[in-house]
Amino acid sequence: MKFNSLEDTYTLNNGVKIPVIGFGTWQTPNGEVAKESVLAALNCGYRHIDTAKAYGNEKSVGEAIQQSGINRHDLFITTKLWNSDHGYEKTKKAIDQSLLDLNLDYLDLYLIHWPNPVEMRDNWAELNSESWQAMQEAVQAGKIRAIGVSNFRKHHLDALMKEAEIKPAVNQIFLNPSDLQEQVVAEDEKLGLLSEAYSPLGTGGLLGNDVVKEVAQHYSKSSAQVLIRWSLQHGFLPLPKSVHPEYIKANADVFDFEINPEDMTKLDALHGVAGLANDPDKTDF
Repeated sequence: MKFNSLEDTYTLNNGVKIPVIGFGTWQTPNGEVAKESVLAALNCGYRHIDTAKAYGNEKSVGEAIQQSGINRHDLFITTKLWNSDHGYEKTKKAIDQSLLDLNLDYLDLYLIHWPNPVEMRDNWAELNSESWQAMQEAVQAGKIRAIGVSNFRKHHLDALMKEAEIKPAVNQIFLNPSDLQEQVVAEDEKLGLLSEAYSPLGTGGLLGNDVVKEVAQHYSKSSAQVLIRWSLQHGFLPLPKSVHPEYIKANADVFDFEINPEDMTKLDALHGVAGLANDPDKTDF
């Protein structure tokens, strides 16, 4: 799959087009830091911004979108349902609140953030189904263009798909050379879901890795650029995050080289060096 710029897209299973790299805002504090980093990303050409209610920065992301002056229809905005809002009525309210906080008329993508919150272990499947119903209705009402999930494993997807009228379009997961999550990715592919890679740099833990640095040197690129490129070559959609304008710009400069198969294999072998995905059935939140 050949990509040439930040404007290139994947096509989701419902026909909606999504830019191949998203700008992540996890751990970016609300206020000037979030607003300025999103503005920097938009000024560099990013058109896909990923946030979540749990990040606490939707208002600042919305302010940056408004301040940028970019046509809303040229942007792709994702946010997510937090654990405390699972269930039909709560999800309806959460969607409307996110739209209000982001100051948007519609969302491009809305995800269930975690499948099995600690307070809902006894009836997580039922509550996911209720939330999904509210999300489907929001699609029909024109409030959301595509819906999906995050951190879901096969059994979570199986339970959701039993009653879903609209198929999930995306599964956003911890995905980088430290954890390829082969089983989850295979299930996503089987069901027609795009695998989005949050923490594509291993939450920074892969940047200093000797193998990553060696591969980066081979292409005269930074470790971050190589890791983002690795994601694209696997058919994933990476969501790199930074609050530094120079890194935000550099993270988009990944379209003028290709990692050869030998180096891809080296990167694929880094299992566990920067941690593994949290087990969503054992999280304490």
